[in-house]
Amino acid sequence: MSDSFKTLDELDLTGKRVLLRGDLNVPVADGKVTDATRIERLVPTIREIVKRDGKAIILSHFGRPKGKVDPEFSLEQVCEAVANVTKLPVGFIATDWIDVSEAGAAIDDAPEGCVLILENTRFHPGEEENDVELAERMASLGDVYVNDAFSAAHRAHASTEALARLLPAAAGLAMQAELEALEAGLGKPKKPVVAIVGGAKVSSKIDLLENLVSKVDALVIGGGMANTFLYAQGLGVGKSLCEKDLADTARRIMEKADKANCAIILPIDAVVAWEFKANTKTMLYGVDAIANDGMILDIGPSSVERINAAIDDAKTVIWNGPVGAFEIAPFDTATVAIAKHVAKRTHDGHLVSVGGGGDTVSALAHAGVKDQLTYVSTAGGAFLEWMEGKPLPGVEALKK
Repeated sequence: MSDSFKTLDELDLTGKRVLLRGDLNVPVADGKVTDATRIERLVPTIREIVKRDGKAIILSHFGRPKGKVDPEFSLEQVCEAVANVTKLPVGFIATDWIDVSEAGAAIDDAPEGCVLILENTRFHPGEEENDVELAERMASLGDVYVNDAFSAAHRAHASTEALARLLPAAAGLAMQAELEALEAGLGKPKKPVVAIVGGAKVSSKIDLLENLVSKVDALVIGGGMANTFLYAQGLGVGKSLCEKDLADTARRIMEKADKANCAIILPIDAVVAWEFKANTKTMLYGVDAIANDGMILDIGPSSVERINAAIDDAKTVIWNGPVGAFEIAPFDTATVAIAKHVAKRTHDGHLVSVGGGGDTVSALAHAGVKDQLTYVSTAGGAFLEWMEGKPLPGVEALKK
């Protein structure tokens, strides 16, 4: 896939002002960053720039300031965390993005091999409008552009799309790793490919399911979504979460899968409870015998066995969404069991495994295997749109 986009080693970084689009949109509580994962992913690219005496000038959005300068959303508050993670001194340059002359002077005065963070790109309305004039002001501050924020690649914003077309541009090391992992997952995967798609609602994943049935050999559907498919087959789902108005959509997806020779794997048994709370009373039922007043909150052991058998036959697994209400015990049982099985098959060299999306990352972390898959994407929307087969503007702009 790197044949199609430029990589860091194709840019001359020596002594250059490098505009590095990162994702510093990290959670902050009481002025402290509570999860530095996105900062950690930037470290290899920052080190590469600094090693070549380039100036690493980081651009990022942070929160939703709605196109206005708002101190609550200033990136100054993440500088300390970036310094701690990179083990490098980090400077901050304030700008309202209307006049960048002072920012330009500060960059020129900064020493070679430094790390600088510019103010929140969303302090100007032109960022989310992909405004070319704003991108030109940004471009005036650098010699080359590197995008290392895959998580923002699905947005055509000034700092992700227009700016990439104004300077020599390349993917950073984290972006490159992400794109290569995704290519191995769905672009040119080793077959057979099994996709696991869970989560609450079919409505949020229709495009995803439609795209996957023509790309994978088997599609596992779990979570609340599976209830809609069971209902579409004429089965009773009691008081379970179920989008009954999408029964026709579910049937259409199943027909499309049938034509594409994609096996759809639905639950055959389910863990049912009468209230959604930790360690409440549960019963195991076959899906053809769900209690009218009960709720399906996890898939059962026979379903897990069936899914794990499909994983045993697979060379590639891509995963988006848990198969049960994993946040509350005991409804995490199936998700944890499948996650551990994917991790073991990966560790033993039988499987390329790619997971992504917010709930998926949390579920894999909960199962203790987040670092044991081939690749786990922390990008929510961008990962989903990539799985849906949609072009990502931030990636398209880096193509040769």
